[in-house]
Amino acid sequence: MEALFAPSVHISTSPTSHHKTPFTKSRVSFSHLKFPVLPMFLTLGKTTSKSHSLTTKTSSAAVSAEEEPDTAKKEEKFEWYAQWYPVMPVCDLDKRVPHAKKVMGLDLVVWWDRNESEWKVFDDTCPHRLAPLSEGRIDQWGRLQCSYHGWCFNGSGNCKLIPQAPPDGPPVHTSMKACVAAYPSTVQHDIVWFWPNTDPKHKDIITRKQPPFIPELDDPSFTKYMGNRDLPYGYDVLIENVLDPAHLPYAHYGLVNALKPQVKSDREGGGPIDLSVKKLDSQGFFENQDHFGDTKFIAPCISYASSSPGDAPEKGSMQKRMAYVFICIPVSPGRSRLIWILPRNFALWIDKVVPRWIFHLKYNLVFDSDLYLLHQQERKFIDVGPANWQKACFLPTKSDALLVGYRRWFNKYSGGQVDWKGKYCGALPPTSPREQLFDRYWSHVVNCRSCNAAYKGLNALEVILQVASVAFIGVAAASKQNANTMVAVAVVCFAGSRCLAHFIFKNFHYHDYDHALR
Repeated sequence: MEALFAPSVHISTSPTSHHKTPFTKSRVSFSHLKFPVLPMFLTLGKTTSKSHSLTTKTSSAAVSAEEEPDTAKKEEKFEWYAQWYPVMPVCDLDKRVPHAKKVMGLDLVVWWDRNESEWKVFDDTCPHRLAPLSEGRIDQWGRLQCSYHGWCFNGSGNCKLIPQAPPDGPPVHTSMKACVAAYPSTVQHDIVWFWPNTDPKHKDIITRKQPPFIPELDDPSFTKYMGNRDLPYGYDVLIENVLDPAHLPYAHYGLVNALKPQVKSDREGGGPIDLSVKKLDSQGFFENQDHFGDTKFIAPCISYASSSPGDAPEKGSMQKRMAYVFICIPVSPGRSRLIWILPRNFALWIDKVVPRWIFHLKYNLVFDSDLYLLHQQERKFIDVGPANWQKACFLPTKSDALLVGYRRWFNKYSGGQVDWKGKYCGALPPTSPREQLFDRYWSHVVNCRSCNAAYKGLNALEVILQVASVAFIGVAAASKQNANTMVAVAVVCFAGSRCLAHFIFKNFHYHDYDHALR
């Protein structure tokens, strides 16, 4: 397995542009997880060394960022409900059933309309008795059917059948009150996106404004493994975390193979990281590194970087390129959803050989390793007040420049809070026991088709091993020949079932993380 470990790489590429995107491809340095496969989890920066250093224009980037005014003119305010939001990767949606999702505090139902061959996003409420349509079904004519009283709706949200209405009576199903609110939706980069406004004037919004375009995700030469996980902390805390390279060797110790600094100060190998924020406006910002490239925050959800391993490709060879895309979705106060995508244009065979769920085992361990830290951190932020974060936190180094830049954006253009339209009072949900906070089944497995299939298959194998152990014991008892062999096989099957049960619980249900013992 050690032979498959990939070394750390120096990454650089020349900027290019694309007409569909407001940002360019950029250069950035990466470290990676200690996978028994090529690096898939990419970091934003490197620790300072003689040959690997990140530079900025000033030595007080983080501090000066705090001093920016927290207010903005009315026309500069960020419009939370005039944006495209990702809902789920298509690969994790089943066309046979409707799916319940929550984004921006809105209860949604996502379903496949086979009549129009499109994914649809509706308000998850039947107009009859307000039952959740996500608990319904797709009927034989491809309509979304409420399982409470059987009302059926087409892809436009129009009611097509009210079974209780007499066929010779007035066509009550044509009433506007019988319609379901349908959100504009589209699929881009194999992700379902929706526009959080059902006003008819936004019906054709896709012709005027598109979701953020990421070149690597539209390039067929790139592999695009992706995954999703629901997290027990808010969207703003999640964004800060993915923009913070300094925490990687500590919060993810033993999982991230970070570069070593020139002078090692501790076991983990952290060191100075010089970062600075450039061109911050209502649509986000980018971080410029003179030698290694840029990292971009595309408001309100996306952290993106692209780079190339190696200084220059060999003559006649393809330039190896990789990227990271973290899409951070506001679900509700204290809840967020992460969609991660790690495209690369080399070693594509790995994705054909290694099942997707195997990658997710390691990714979930990474998310677990700082989950409790972030959950508790968010509550301390609430205690001091979101507007006072820069007074409560001491940020003396430039390694915090990106998260300071995000807080500048959040405070300046959004008043330091997500616009929930008054649906929530701002209070966080109560802290759950660790077993619930670290739960993988409901936060990931049920929402990932690959992991769900693996979970069911492994559980079936566990049952088969248990049945086999009993069967071999029975055969041994009934047979005088080879009885010892049968007993030995039965013991092996039973031990295998117990080991498999432990593996299933640890990787698909609950895996606590203790930093002190790492």
